[in-house]
Amino acid sequence: MSDLSQQQCEACSWDAPHVTEAEISEYRQAIPEWQIVERDGIMQLERVFTFRNFKQALAFTNRVGEIAEAAGHHPALLTEWGKVTVTWWSHEMKGLHKNDFILAARTDEVAE
Repeated sequence: MSDLSQQQCEACSWDAPHVTEAEISEYRQAIPEWQIVERDGIMQLERVFTFRNFKQALAFTNRVGEIAEAAGHHPALLTEWGKVTVTWWSHEMKGLHKNDFILAARTDEVAE
């Protein structure tokens, strides 16, 4: 269990501060398998998780959905046979917030 995953998410609005490069470097140490991707000028955290079959992938998707609902912060989830792509970003502020890194760390724990 990482320290990052134990932190509380903050209320986040459209004018919340984006994470700094220094914060990104710090937080990524706790979630080394996540990639930062940019789509339409918006930075996002993304990771592909692999499974033996669709049933396991779907169960994982549902567990991620539960942590997302509990936090009130929702990722993009692409569930396919044997894999799930999870993408976190803060929709309102159109970029990355500390909450995205916290929930990525929690997603890693769900996968364990």
